[in-house]
Amino acid sequence: MAKSICMASLLLAGCSATMEDYQGETPALHLDKFFNGQLEAYGMVQDFRGRVVRRFRAEIQATWRGEEGILDEQFFFDDGEQQSRCWRLSKSGNHYRGTAGDVIGEAVGMTEGNALNWRYTLAVPVNGKIRHLQLNDWLYLLDDDHLINRATMSKFGIPVGEITLFIHRVERVVPENMWSVCEAKL
Repeated sequence: MAKSICMASLLLAGCSATMEDYQGETPALHLDKFFNGQLEAYGMVQDFRGRVVRRFRAEIQATWRGEEGILDEQFFFDDGEQQSRCWRLSKSGNHYRGTAGDVIGEAVGMTEGNALNWRYTLAVPVNGKIRHLQLNDWLYLLDDDHLINRATMSKFGIPVGEITLFIHRVERVVPENMWSVCEAKL
């Protein structure tokens, strides 16, 4: 019986999605095209049991200069807490790197078809302490103006929660002072 359970676990682990699964899927996701202008997101955080523990709305201002991008995110949680994150992104072909004030090191990922997968460690306040959680973050472009984002969070390889967001474009116009505003937050 124990061998059967171990074998089933190994088979399920081998069945997770890979970037190759999204080759040729359309519309193609290009972060510099989707994350450009004003966007709005609605999301939830679930614990390891799948129970929704927080809901939030986010306002995102984004712009690119060549291969470099800025995403300025403002989060408004259902309990009244507010957070901000300012991403500094760079791209090389379909590979992306990103840094932010609460990201430990660098987020690294790539796009294929309509999907992006990137991984990073996020410093998250939990019960008055900062915890370093590993995120496996998947973004799926639905159409030119809508994207679904799902991230699994783990600690020491053990799943501790999930984040799901629905992001939509509000306006394609980019504010002119984006670079200086975000620089001040970094």
